[in-house]
Amino acid sequence: MKNQVTLCPCGSKKSFSACCAAYLDGSQIAATAEALMRSRYTAYAMLREDYLLATWHASARPASLGLAEDVPTKWLGLEVKRCEQQDADHAIVEFVARYKVGGRAYRLHEVSRFVRETGQWFYLDGDVG
Repeated sequence: MKNQVTLCPCGSKKSFSACCAAYLDGSQIAATAEALMRSRYTAYAMLREDYLLATWHASARPASLGLAEDVPTKWLGLEVKRCEQQDADHAIVEFVARYKVGGRAYRLHEVSRFVRETGQWFYLDGDVG
């Protein structure tokens, strides 16, 4: 019987262990805003509120997200539409995330802003469209 490879939820087509796992376990920081955005999607899919809060910029970070108390969300897929490096420490990532809540399908289309401080990328905020 073959070992089954678990694909990363972020849609990279890589295994989880070769993709976002190192970010979520804290052994590596995301080198780009896109890598951070993909790892944050994975964290949502895996209910890793700790990672989401740790990678949210302090100026905009909520006290908590309450993921465990929310109605269960099934994350279905992520499509990165564009990534723009605005300067060395600012970037935007536009994406569409598909998910289901209570059997009903939804799409989240967001243009997210990221900032890098002391070499680490953080999610700042985003415009939902």
